[in-house]
Amino acid sequence: MNLFKAKKILTSSITHIILIAVAVTCIFPVFWMLSSSLKTQEEIFTKMALFPETWQWGNYVEAFVKAEFGIYFLNSVFYTVVGVSCIVFITSLAAYGFARLEFWGKNFFFYLLISTLLIPIPGIFVPLYLLLKKLTLLDTRTGLLLCYISGGLAFGLFVLRSFFEELPKEIEEAALIDGCSRFGIYWRIALPLAKPAIATLVILNCLTIWNEFLMALVVLQDKAKMPIQRGLMVFQGTFITDYPLLMAGLTIATIPILIVYLLMQKHIVKGIAAGALKG
Repeated sequence: MNLFKAKKILTSSITHIILIAVAVTCIFPVFWMLSSSLKTQEEIFTKMALFPETWQWGNYVEAFVKAEFGIYFLNSVFYTVVGVSCIVFITSLAAYGFARLEFWGKNFFFYLLISTLLIPIPGIFVPLYLLLKKLTLLDTRTGLLLCYISGGLAFGLFVLRSFFEELPKEIEEAALIDGCSRFGIYWRIALPLAKPAIATLVILNCLTIWNEFLMALVVLQDKAKMPIQRGLMVFQGTFITDYPLLMAGLTIATIPILIVYLLMQKHIVKGIAAGALKG
């Protein structure tokens, strides 16, 4: 019995040590970013202290003004809010149809859509550029939004279809008997019950769209339409990088997505357990 207890304590201790090491590995770069954003350029290169000697809070103001973060920030908010809203609405409708309706070729079309997840993003840049050019959507916010929305549909469909398939059919049958339409069941019953899975989808797509830059660089030429990641390029020159301002800019770009995550974190584990890993 004592041997079993000792094994249990040893296993638990090793597990906690590994988890702490992983946590430190993940948190330290964020801490270093915050610390560097409050240092001077000279201090970053000459002293490897964890904390700055003098706290340069003006770096944040200078970074915001120098990189013109105002317009870039509003652009990123627009792309993220509209893109994620469209992804959630379209994928939830499609996923409910694939999960609950019977039609010819249902599984074929579902797996065909899911197979697009296997295509690497850089591999679609050239055909996407040519397509947008033919549709006269190059250098437009609409063109970039359509790219973001189409990029999030396959994964959203996979997550939400698995979730909708697990919902009790008895609830829908009772609603149909009471005269509720199919869309009414989707809107009033299925969608509210799918909140955990939707929250997971919102977080993942917010992260993807907010941090995306390559697609914007391909589609857009007008700097006034660029997302916030474009503003960070101001601090990276050919021969020298202004690291304090770059780190301050990265911190500014990180705060909004961190707030969204903190507001919705309680749904993340539920969403993954109840939706993403089912089926």
